[in-house]
Amino acid sequence: MNDDRNPGCGEWGPVLHAFIDGELDLMQAAKFDTHLAGCPDCREEIERVRGVRRLIGRDGVRFPLPDEVRSQVLSALSQEVRMPRSTPRAETQPVSTWGRAFRFIRDWSLVPSLAALAASAVLFLNTPAPDLGIEDQLLASHVHSMLADHLTDVQTSNQHTVKPWFNGRIDFSPPVNDLSKDGFPLVGGRADYIGGRVVAALIYRHNGHVINLFIWPQAAGGQADSEHDGYNMARWSADGLVFWAVSDVSAADLARFRTSFMRPPAN
Repeated sequence: MNDDRNPGCGEWGPVLHAFIDGELDLMQAAKFDTHLAGCPDCREEIERVRGVRRLIGRDGVRFPLPDEVRSQVLSALSQEVRMPRSTPRAETQPVSTWGRAFRFIRDWSLVPSLAALAASAVLFLNTPAPDLGIEDQLLASHVHSMLADHLTDVQTSNQHTVKPWFNGRIDFSPPVNDLSKDGFPLVGGRADYIGGRVVAALIYRHNGHVINLFIWPQAAGGQADSEHDGYNMARWSADGLVFWAVSDVSAADLARFRTSFMRPPAN
């Protein structure tokens, strides 16, 4: 963590909580999603905040806000609101975390919501893809799916429900296998965006750990295993499709998952 105790890193710390609450616009959320893949500080801070919220949410736990703190917050907000937007800031003038956060909220709050959404969508669609390798993009999507509470679009262990859900949402038919007998129960599926195209993501669990399996059409490329920033990845190809499994399970368990998924289904 940073010495000044800012949450996350200095660049994204002021809006980290807005990301957790799902309050960032489309462009900002996409940029932060990519940033998470290479920033352990932000990932650690998000996990810490979620842990604190779970603790506070327990029955009988209350943390009343002291009047002094409430007054300081209201005073800071009032000062920021009164500050003219055209007032230049010296480049050398330090800006506190509170100041950056209030300035961000103030600037965006003056933009009509529909106009902001439209502008964000245009900027997002016309912004070149980040200069990230495929493994970075896969890891970013895996982490984001858990941190942003968007693990599944269709949540069910029934493979015959998950497979048809993709009809009309992607331009290929992904195999959806029931691996519960091998210790990898199906959780559901979602549509994702990797490498400039919409892909299928199947979600499995193993001993409480999440496995994201990304699938899209691609020429055969063989098998490969890798480790990326503490996460294991397994790749294989079959029937004109490429498969990437990403998880924090052990490399051996992920290899077993691949073997299980590649096994022809029993008749």
